[in-house]
Amino acid sequence: MRFIIRVVVNAFALWVVTLIPALQVVITAFPPGETLQLVLTLLAVAAIFALVNTIIGTIVKIVAFPLYIITFGLIGFLINGFLLWLTAWITSGFGWGLTVGDFWWGVLAALIISVINGIFGFILRPQSKDRRD
Repeated sequence: MRFIIRVVVNAFALWVVTLIPALQVVITAFPPGETLQLVLTLLAVAAIFALVNTIIGTIVKIVAFPLYIITFGLIGFLINGFLLWLTAWITSGFGWGLTVGDFWWGVLAALIISVINGIFGFILRPQSKDRRD
């Protein structure tokens, strides 16, 4: 269930990022490109992005742990931009999916996606059942 919620939130965050034309992030929908195909494409790209973040992102973050300490966590922005770029590269092979204009725009888009995910993560986090009123 958590993975599905994560995918839906990622899809929403990707959609928001594509609404900002200056970021040069574009979603190419399945043919013929109607609303349903756009939603399905967003969900598919979000699922791929979640898998890339889970599998490759974890490995990269473990290897880059000393850089996290040295840069006080700022290297995380570059790693998230790299993971978004990697997702765009993976989906470009299918003829649909994510297109990122430039690596640095991808870093900024990944920052916006992280903020949106953080807000929704705060809102949707499970509540403790041990609350004593």
